[in-house]
Amino acid sequence: MALAAVIAPAAVFFAVGADVHPLASESDAKRVIGEVAEVVDNAPPCCMQLVAAAPIAVAPATAGQQSTGPDSVELVSASRWRTVDRTLPVGLAPERGLQVKTILASRAISSAFPEIHNIGGVRPDPLPWHPNGLALDVMIPNPGTPAGIALGNEIVSYVFRNAARFGIQDAIWRGVYYTPNGGQRSGGYGHYDHVHITTKGGGYPTGGELYLR
Repeated sequence: MALAAVIAPAAVFFAVGADVHPLASESDAKRVIGEVAEVVDNAPPCCMQLVAAAPIAVAPATAGQQSTGPDSVELVSASRWRTVDRTLPVGLAPERGLQVKTILASRAISSAFPEIHNIGGVRPDPLPWHPNGLALDVMIPNPGTPAGIALGNEIVSYVFRNAARFGIQDAIWRGVYYTPNGGQRSGGYGHYDHVHITTKGGGYPTGGELYLR
């Protein structure tokens, strides 16, 4: 193919030259063609053969270096995925007899306030809230100290920030009666050693409930 590529221009040269000069002799033509063939035979190959390079092993990164190999990228990407468990563990209040919103409030308060060690739930009472599983008594450690009072205030605030989720009806703390609409009534309401919380219940659990943070 290379010989043809060289001979073709030569043939054109002779054809054009015939219009100006006398036709070259057969021996002259053979000599020229022979010289062209010799040049082609001695020329380097016209094409390169592409050979796939062998895989290159990537050395592990040493101290102070960051590996950018595919393995490290995969590891970095995988490390960004993690499972977050939003399920609330069982709270401090015994849950037998509590309704679902009351259970949710107990579990959430127990998780949010590790300082609390005791929450009462169902118990005999002339009023219906505790016997029907609608009320909690969040017992405050050292309730008369500044730290205890501040903790009780924070629990009241937390409860009403989540009033819709917990189905809150009211709360009582240090003689003050609180409602979700911001109403407060002071007087002889007692409850100086615990925060009383009443929910709207939501019905008794059936066993398939999921209590989330």
